[in-house]
Amino acid sequence: MAPGERGATAIADRVVAKIAGQAAREAIGTVPRGGRAPQAAVTVRHDAARVRVSLELGYPSDIGGQCGAVRRRVVERVETLVGMTVPEVSVLVERLHSAHSSGTAEGRTA
Repeated sequence: MAPGERGATAIADRVVAKIAGQAAREAIGTVPRGGRAPQAAVTVRHDAARVRVSLELGYPSDIGGQCGAVRRRVVERVETLVGMTVPEVSVLVERLHSAHSSGTAEGRTA
């Protein structure tokens, strides 16, 4: 069968989200003590994936640098593994975990 006559492979949004979440974990390294692993949500349209990643980071740290690393790694992994373009990666830092606190207190780091 010629390539134009074969069907296209559809990759589920949840598969792309798992790849994006793993890429975010790779980019930030270890999850802060008491934190949760990065989570990703994806919207796919016409072989393009728009990705939202929510994560928790240690503090003090280079927050902007880590967010940039997450964006770059998500784009790289999704494009390489799935073959989709990634025109947008939104990174939401939900919580900062202070290296100076005991890790038992809830709330925001001032």
